[in-house]
Formats: sequence, C-alpha cells, structure tokens
Amino acid sequence: MIIITGAAGFIASCLVQKLNSEGYYDLVLVDDFSDPEQNKNFEDKRFSNKIERDEFSQWLRENHLHVQFVFHLGARTDTTEFDYALLNRLNLDYTKEIWNICVEFGLPLVYASSAATYGLGEEGYEDDESKLEQLKPLNPYGDSKNDFDIWALKQERKPYYWAGLKFFNVYGPNEYHKGRMASVIFHTYNQIQKSGGMKLFQSHNPDFKDGEQMRDFVYVKDVVEVMYFLMHHRKDSGIYNLGSGKARTFLDLAKNTFKALGKEPNITFIPTPEDIRDKYQYFTEAKMDKLTAIGYHKPFSTLEEGVEDYVKNYLSKGEYY
Repeated sequence: MIIITGAAGFIASCLVQKLNSEGYYDLVLVDDFSDPEQNKNFEDKRFSNKIERDEFSQWLRENHLHVQFVFHLGARTDTTEFDYALLNRLNLDYTKEIWNICVEFGLPLVYASSAATYGLGEEGYEDDESKLEQLKPLNPYGDSKNDFDIWALKQERKPYYWAGLKFFNVYGPNEYHKGRMASVIFHTYNQIQKSGGMKLFQSHNPDFKDGEQMRDFVYVKDVVEVMYFLMHHRKDSGIYNLGSGKARTFLDLAKNTFKALGKEPNITFIPTPEDIRDKYQYFTEAKMDKLTAIGYHKPFSTLEEGVEDYVKNYLSKGEYY
C-alpha cells in the first residue's frame, strides 16, 4: 500500500497516474475532497481507498502495518497566502505529525519542499543542507517550507529513509483547478485562445529585459519519474532540488506555446502587479548534481518538448494525465 497526500492536486495526481502505469493500484489517496473540479484529477485512476485529510493521522496509526511508502505532497501552496496560522497548521505542524508517525512505525517518507525557500537566490540554488538557516524566503509559504526542512534536519529520530524535494516551476497536465497559481504555460494557452495574444510581466530590474526573466521550468512527468526512482532507491536520505537544471526565459515559454498551437507569437508586456513586485524572482535554476550523484540519470524534458506535449495532448483536448 502506497500513501499519496494531496492526491487530488496537480503533482500528486500525476504521481498516481505514474504509479498506475507501473502496475501499482493499492494506493491510498489523502486530501480534502470537497472541490469537485479538483477531484476530476483522479476520476479515471485506480486506487484502493480515499481518506479525508483530517482523518489521515489516526488512519495511518491504525493501518501502518499495510503501508510500504508515504508520499506527502499535500500542502497549502498559495504563495500569496499571508495567514501564518493556516500555513503553520497545514504545512508545518501537519507535516511534523506525519514525519513522527513514519519514525514511530518505520515508514519511508518523501515530502514536498519548494524552491520558494531560496527567495531571491542570495545563497544560490544549491541544495546544500548546511545553508538552510541562511535562506530568505520571500513569502510565508516559502517560510513554512524552509521551517520544516530546518526542523527535519535537527531531529535525532528520522524515518529510516526520507527525502524532501524542492520543486521548482512545475508545469503540466492536471492543473486546471489552480486558478492564479497555475503555471504560466496554462495561462498563456488560455490567453492565446481568448485574445490571440499573451501579456507577460515587464521587467522592473535593469539587469533583465522585458520577458527575459528566467525560471527553472520542469515538466511534471519528469518530476514524478524522480519520485518513482526515490521510492525504489530508499537510501541517501536528504533534501534535493527537483528542477530541470536549466533556466529559460518567459519569452521562450510563451513563444513555444504559440508554436505548439501553430500560431505566430503575439506578445506584449504589462507592469508586474505592485503586490508581488518587490518579491519577484528574476532568476531560478536548480543545481541538480546532488540527485545525479545518487544515481538518477534520466534526461529531463526540454522546455520545447514539455510545452509541445502539454499543449497538444492535454490543454488542446481538455485531457488529464
């Protein structure tokens, strides 16, 4: 039995599909299943049970003997959320509880951290655990993720195998429900379909031209491949970056979306909203040496490959992965 929390969400539902494709069907999905739109992410997938998020800890204590692995991907992921109490409850305290249960019953654990922990990248983007306390996240969400990473490393008792994954800018199918927090590719596709063009944020940093802000965009299918590898690897515990390892511009992203739709680029620029302007990341790029050093050598999709697959096989058809 494999546990996936946040299972109705974007990345976790793609992991369920990956596990199904590899012949794993004894899956327990954990989430707040109150959103019908989000629940479409797992409608056609095979699993053995669904557990409500608030009931999960007790359920895990009672059923731990049947559990082989825990993927804890559920979290409050809104980077504009400023309710510290909510973030502490859902991202920090809830994850501590799952961690402690995994320690108590000898369960391996992979959990979701975030590249939001790196802030403006003053300390670089290397997954060096000795630098965690020097990082300066730009928002309470990033703080909650970094706070847990720091807490985990300080614990005398840890799961016999554990890994925290710092997701960079993940994009791909099953993010229909995410609204403002969906990937820029998702928003680009919808803007093109609605208006024939795409509005990108202007640069308010003299070191970057408009549209040349750079992020590490990583395709969700590559993300779940890494998690599948770690489920079998079960050694070399620690915190790992999970990006493509290659920063690309928002212009590259938009142009490739137009190309996948067979359209000529029509890109204009608008001011970055003032509420996020001073907390805007102009560059992120995952250093991936640590993951490759433990034996993960599958190539990551290029931005061109990922955008083409996403647009042609999912967005254009309204399909789920």
